[in-house]
Amino acid sequence: MTPSAPTNDTAVGVVFFRPSPAQVERIVECFSGRMPVFVYDNGGIPADAVARLDAASVTRLGEGRNDGIAAALNRLCEAAAAKNFARLFLLDQDADTSPETAQALGLALDRLGTASPPPALVGPAPAPNPGHKAPRYPLRPGMAPHGALLPVAFLATSGSLVDLATFQRIGPFREDFFIDAVDLEWCFRAWGQGFSCWMDPATAIPHSVGRGTIRARFLPIAMPDQPPFRMAVYLRNTAFSWRLPHVPVRWKLKQMAYLPAQIGLYWAHHGFEPKLLGRLLRAVANGLRGRLGRPADAPP
Repeated sequence: MTPSAPTNDTAVGVVFFRPSPAQVERIVECFSGRMPVFVYDNGGIPADAVARLDAASVTRLGEGRNDGIAAALNRLCEAAAAKNFARLFLLDQDADTSPETAQALGLALDRLGTASPPPALVGPAPAPNPGHKAPRYPLRPGMAPHGALLPVAFLATSGSLVDLATFQRIGPFREDFFIDAVDLEWCFRAWGQGFSCWMDPATAIPHSVGRGTIRARFLPIAMPDQPPFRMAVYLRNTAFSWRLPHVPVRWKLKQMAYLPAQIGLYWAHHGFEPKLLGRLLRAVANGLRGRLGRPADAPP
């Protein structure tokens, strides 16, 4: 049976950062009138798109400055909970999805009501997206599937349905991470606090991370091609995660082996620029020292 509409305990939360008018219009056309919509303005929404959001009775948060993805997600969850919604369907502006996906994930979350540990969120499988490396969500060791639903160590926030009561118990996304690895750290923290994260293979949405994909010529390594600012934040936050007790040792060891290869591949792809290598290595050092927060070169 194909789901028709989400239940009235679910809202959608969208983070916008310099979206095109078409991206804003797609969200309005897809969800307005079918689901309550909260959006966070992280900066750069065109004036005519703002007017379109207001005309569609969308709840608009933020003051038009880039507060980072973690802060935006936290404010969306807080606003939805304050309006007594039980669940929030999180999206970024690139997400190609629909209310039917939210309904399908809601049914999956209902089926997980008897799961142990109790679920914190459920998300879709990553669909192929030409030109972009699809994320991979590793299975949680020692956990059995719940029917067709798979327990995963982590998954992207975009496209995920979050249980807001559980969110409040686990705590907010780390705002000092600002952007990258925010979802990964939160999911590891959820597992560490006795909750679980799940993927529904029956639903899928594509993800667009970075400007394309960098592939090693002689090694089976591929990674998103991100601007230097994003790559530096990713390296910093990943290195800091090695200090966190709730991040599994097996993941730390994997990343410790993988990060040098990523740095080398990214550096080579961008022409072996010495200043770039220095920037990347300083980012790792800042993570190891716990120097987090908003990066000085974060776009406004």
